[in-house]
Amino acid sequence: MSKAKNKYVNIVIIEDEIHNSRLLQGLIDKLRPAWNIAAILESIEESVKWFNSNSAPDLVLMDIQLSDGICFSIFEKVKLPTSCRVIFTTAYDEYAIRAFEVNSIDYLLKPIEEPALNKAFQKFEELIEVENENFGEVEYTKLVNTILQGKREYRTRFLISAVNTYQKLEAEDIAYFYSENKLTFAVTNDGKEYTLDYNLEQLESELNPKMFFRVNRKVIAHINSVIKINNESGGKLLVELNPLTDFDIVVSRLKASDFKVWMGK
Repeated sequence: MSKAKNKYVNIVIIEDEIHNSRLLQGLIDKLRPAWNIAAILESIEESVKWFNSNSAPDLVLMDIQLSDGICFSIFEKVKLPTSCRVIFTTAYDEYAIRAFEVNSIDYLLKPIEEPALNKAFQKFEELIEVENENFGEVEYTKLVNTILQGKREYRTRFLISAVNTYQKLEAEDIAYFYSENKLTFAVTNDGKEYTLDYNLEQLESELNPKMFFRVNRKVIAHINSVIKINNESGGKLLVELNPLTDFDIVVSRLKASDFKVWMGK
């Protein structure tokens, strides 16, 4: 048995689906009862705030697709120390898994099962039983670039179903996507609206990031649809799109800088 198994380890769970976070919490309590779950976080914004206000944990269990975007943007805002290890939970493509292996970072495919989680914990324990200086710092930014560069093909069209017909909808003709009442809608440049069988998280991973930006939890906008940006209190931005929306589109303080960089490219 590994000596590290009973060692006090601080662990953070980053997972936006309650049933998954509860599952992980239960498995940790069962497999490593001596470990301490320091926090359970649900979003990029919440995670960045936590990391900036607390000492880094020993281990992070991190879901790749979160409610407000892809988890990799956390590493652009927070520098994790060498001692902090990350296990990703993912349903990503093979190219991403290869990148994790090359960088000696573990991953778990959902749905997460006890033997797989235990194996990942054992790998972590093997790392902490040796001197930290024997391991170089994990270059998360480099990992992110490796993964994103591997995905060269982005969605260019959608097939929209009606009662008895189908219609092709080009991505370049879509001004923005928005979610409401657990439904996702695409609004075209001429103001037409279509219902899609995708959620915003799926769309964000499939759309060209040069052309589309996840503005907030509710909206993904095409760069050509942005017609006005106003500064709001607290570093937030108020964005106006064309066609006009019947709801306010607010960019959080944490996302404001990324949004302005995207607009300026």
